[in-house]
Amino acid sequence: MLRRELSDADWELIGPHLPIGQYGPYPEHLRDQLEGVIWRFRIGSPWQDVPDAFGSWSTVYDRFAQWRDAGVFAAVMEAVIAEAARRGQVDLSLVSVDSTTARAHHAAAGMVVDEEVLAALEKAAEGEKGGTRKARKRRKRQAAAEADEMTPAEEAEPDPEREERRRQRHRRRARLKAAALGRSRGGLTSKVHLAAERRCRPLSFVLTPGQAADSPQFSAVLAGVRVRGPVGRPRTRPGAVAGDKAYSSRANRAHLRKRKIKAVIPEKADQAANRKKKGARGGRPVSHDAGMYKERNTVERCINKIKDWRGLATRFDKRPDSYMAGLHLRGAIIWLRSLHPA
Repeated sequence: MLRRELSDADWELIGPHLPIGQYGPYPEHLRDQLEGVIWRFRIGSPWQDVPDAFGSWSTVYDRFAQWRDAGVFAAVMEAVIAEAARRGQVDLSLVSVDSTTARAHHAAAGMVVDEEVLAALEKAAEGEKGGTRKARKRRKRQAAAEADEMTPAEEAEPDPEREERRRQRHRRRARLKAAALGRSRGGLTSKVHLAAERRCRPLSFVLTPGQAADSPQFSAVLAGVRVRGPVGRPRTRPGAVAGDKAYSSRANRAHLRKRKIKAVIPEKADQAANRKKKGARGGRPVSHDAGMYKERNTVERCINKIKDWRGLATRFDKRPDSYMAGLHLRGAIIWLRSLHPA
């Protein structure tokens, strides 16, 4: 007998947030189809292996694709968080931010990208920080040659084969960026940046390629924190934000000061040394609440809960929005398991 994830009380809470279409009869076995989606991410198997008890695997996948494209899973997670807020069970006094890397299975590679999107990504990649390091060196050599009124032999006649190889490399990088995949020594990886509250429950997710740094995603993760209450506007500003030394930067601290949020982020050793070297011009010493920083482990424990599902610990989905849908679904289940009766 298959183990199901949703109780009757869970279904009563999230069932109304699943769209069923404007026309036609009410879909039968809607709950079974959602259970099939949960089973697939929990086990990490191909869609073709979804048990028949949840219905035809193609029907389960088609339903998942409809919900994914409509942003249903993010809405379900937001609705469960709103229900927790209505019961007074959300604590935003401290939010912890961190990231985790998910190894991508070889089946996750090869996402189909439209030519227009691919061309736009290539153009954006060339414009970022002057292009690649080789491109910057090539332009520097050309400028030096023009200043000396001489042209190197290798620049006088461009090699078509070399230009074609360069174009293919750029296209591969653009495809990986569109799929939120990064290449490292261990293979293809994706990085999940997330924020969690004090009870190890996720509040927001951001998906990037595996080689992306943590600090630039800090403001994007906090922008996803959104807790709807019974009345009024959603609450988006926590009392304090904790992060490790990877998030120690002037931009992140300025962002928190602007929003009047307490920063619980220790200073890097090299940043402290540079500040002391400048003397009075280096600014005030950076301090953090050591007691609150000890609670930063809540986001690490939240990551462990998320990776209990094998389909999220390893990425099998080609499309990044499919993987994000699984993250939001797992986040909704984590919140459901933590709710107490009102």
